[in-house]
Amino acid sequence: MTTDPVAASWAAAQPIRADGAKLGGPVLLDQVWRDVTFLHWRVDPELVAPLLPPGTQPDIYDGTTWVGLIPFRLTRAAFGRRPALPYVGTFAETNVRFYSVDAQGRRGVVFGSLEAERLAFVLGARLALGLNYTWARMRIERDGDVITSTTRRRWPGPRGVRSRAVVRVGSRPLVGNPLADFLTARFGLHTTRLGRTLYLPNTHAAWPLVEAELLDLDDELVAAAGLPGVTIRPPDSVLFSAGVHTQFGGPSPRN
Repeated sequence: MTTDPVAASWAAAQPIRADGAKLGGPVLLDQVWRDVTFLHWRVDPELVAPLLPPGTQPDIYDGTTWVGLIPFRLTRAAFGRRPALPYVGTFAETNVRFYSVDAQGRRGVVFGSLEAERLAFVLGARLALGLNYTWARMRIERDGDVITSTTRRRWPGPRGVRSRAVVRVGSRPLVGNPLADFLTARFGLHTTRLGRTLYLPNTHAAWPLVEAELLDLDDELVAAAGLPGVTIRPPDSVLFSAGVHTQFGGPSPRN
C-alpha cells in the first residue's frame, strides 16, 4: 500500500497555534511588521507543489492550499540584539507567499517574491539566505480606515511588475479563528540556498487581527510568482493587522 506524501506530511504537521514558541537558539534577525494587509486565495495544491523547495509539500487547510499577497511596512530591522539599522532597516515590502510543510512536520511559508524598497537589504537577503527579494518602488499610505499599497519592480526582472491594493480596515477583532491562524501565524520559512532546502524559525505574539474589505486590486505579482489568473477573482480572505514584533533564528537543514 502506498502513502500519499502530501497526506503523510499533513498528518505529521505541527499543531496550528496563534502565538509562537520561544526560539531554540540565538536571534538572527529582529524586526517589527506594521500595517499588514493579508489577501488570500484558495489554490489547487498541484499548482503550488512545483513552486516549493525540494523536501516540502503544500500545507493544506479545508481541502486546499493558499497563496497570499501581503503588503506591509517592515521597521526596526536589526541583526541579533544589536540596535536597529538606520534607513536600511525600515521600508515598505510586499510578499507573495505559499504555505509549506516538511517531512519533520514544520509548517512554514515559501516566498514566491519579496518586493522591498531598500536595495542593500535586497542584496543581503538574496546572498545570505537565498530569499527571492526584488528591489521595487513602493508606497503604503493610510487615510482614516483606508490603506493603499502600491509597488512596481525595479530589479531583478521582470522589470515593471506591479501591484496596487486598497482595503478598508474593520474594527471588530478576530480571535480564535482557525483559518486566520493558519494563514497568518506561520513560525518559520523554507528557502533554498546553494541547492539545499533550509528552514528558518521565527516567533512572535498572536497577531491583533481584524477583518477588512478589499476596495480595489490590480495585481501582477502573484502571476509573476507562478500562479496566473488567481488575482482576477476576489480573494477568499481579507485581513488586516496593526502589526507584531518578530524574531528569526538561524537556518537549519530541512532534515
